[in-house]
This record gives sequence, structure tokens and C-alpha cells, in this order.
Amino acid sequence: MNVPILVTASIMKNNGKYLITQRPENTHNGLRWEFPGGKLNFGEDPRKCLKREIKEELGVDIEVLDIFEYSSHVYENTKHIVLLAFICKYRGGEIKKLHIKDYAWVTKKEMSKYDITQADLPFVRKLG
Repeated sequence: MNVPILVTASIMKNNGKYLITQRPENTHNGLRWEFPGGKLNFGEDPRKCLKREIKEELGVDIEVLDIFEYSSHVYENTKHIVLLAFICKYRGGEIKKLHIKDYAWVTKKEMSKYDITQADLPFVRKLG
């Protein structure tokens, strides 16, 4: 039986642009774009998870604020992702491509040029 995978995502805005990251090539949804974050470990607080994942993937420190939205998506009847997105503030460090292929700061309008994962699309629609 497949169980949902709980994942966190960061909605980080700077100068009118949002941070999105490109998934590594050899992963599920490889080379597609998403709001950065990652899987929740068993028993882990979602805010602590997001802070940890951003540090591991991008090498920067963030402050996790309020929940922004959630998303639930089933990929090809094999993988059910429940995604919790939080508003976050950048707190320090220089972005590094530690566990991502690439990153970009883009406006909501510019996001249409990127192949955003289905689970992240509800967040794009809700952005201001």
C-alpha cells in the first residue's frame, strides 16, 4: 500500500521575485522546477524540516513563518505527495547548488516559462 509522502516547501520572496529550484536530473520529476524544500522525517516538526532541508540543499539559513498553502497530488498513481508550503525569510548565507541542479529568482508571471511540478502549481496560482 502506498502512503502519502509529506513534503515541505519554502515560499521566499525578494525584490518582487520568488525563489524556485530545479530538481536534479536523476530524481522523480528530474529537471522540473519547484519551491525548495524536502521530505519530512518521521516525528519531525514541519518548520524544522524546512529549515534543515534548505540548509542541506542550498546552504542558507531561513526563518520559517506562517503556512502559505498546502497541496495534494498523485503522480502516475504511484506517488502521493502532500506538500506544506510556508512563507519564509532569508536569514543568511550564499545560495549554493548542493542538492539542486539550478535556482532562479522569478516573478509570478515569469514562472510560466518554467516546467513547475504539478504539486507546486497551486502555490504559483496563489502567489500575490
